[in-house]
Amino acid sequence: MTDEIRELKKIIDESNNIVFFGGAGVSTESGIPDFRSANGIYNMDLGREVSPEEMISHTFYVRHTKDFYEFYKDKLIYKDAKPNACHLALAELEKQGKVKAVVTQNIDGLHQLAGSKTVYELHGSVLRNYCEHCHAFYDVDKILESKGVPRCDKCGGRIKPDVVLYEEGLDEDVISGAVKAIEEADTLIVGGTTLIVYPAAGLIRYFRGRKLVLINMSATQADSIADLVIRDRIGEVFSQVMGWK
Repeated sequence: MTDEIRELKKIIDESNNIVFFGGAGVSTESGIPDFRSANGIYNMDLGREVSPEEMISHTFYVRHTKDFYEFYKDKLIYKDAKPNACHLALAELEKQGKVKAVVTQNIDGLHQLAGSKTVYELHGSVLRNYCEHCHAFYDVDKILESKGVPRCDKCGGRIKPDVVLYEEGLDEDVISGAVKAIEEADTLIVGGTTLIVYPAAGLIRYFRGRKLVLINMSATQADSIADLVIRDRIGEVFSQVMGWK
C-alpha cells in the first residue's frame, strides 16, 4: 500500500460526511469507454462527417433521430457492464454511514446496481426512457429491441432517453441536491474525471469541507487545490483502501 493510499484511508476513517463526485473514468474498469482519452468515444473513427459530439446533441437527435439511435445503442448502452471495485466500495461506505451521496456524470446506472442509494445523476441514465407525447416509461430493453426510432406502445409517440444531450440543460432538482450534498460534506473525493465538462465540473466550487481528494489517471485543473492527488485506476485505489486486495 502506497503512502497516498494510506493517506486516503486515513481521511475516509476520519470523515463522517463524504461525497463522491465521479466521471467517465469510474466506469472504464467496467468495460465502458470514456469520452476524451485516446481510446475514448470522441476519438473513434465513425466513418462519418459528423463528430460523436454532434451525434449526441439535441439538434442531431431531433433532425436525424434514426441515426442518433444507431450511434446511441452502439456506443452509449452497455447493458452487460457490472459494477467495479469503486462502485462497490462507495456502496459499502454508504452502508457504513461514511458516504452520504454520489454525484455522477455517468449515465450507466452502475452506482445504483452496486447498491448506492443516494445518487445524483447529472446527465441522466440510459436505463430510463420516456415517450415524448404521453410520458410513458420504458426501460433500456425497449430501446435495444426497437428497430429504427423507438415508438411508444400506448400512443405511438417517439421515445427519448432520460439522458442530457449537448444543448440541453441539467435537471434543476438534481443540481440542487448535488450542490447541497457537496456544501455539507466534510470530505469530497473526485474521481475519474478531468473536470473540464461544465456546468457539472463547476460543482466542486461549492465544497467548503476539510479534505479534497482527486483520483485520476491524468492531471486535472483542480490538482493545485487538492489535499491529496492520486494517479491510479480508481477501482484499484478503492480495492486497496477497502482491504480487498
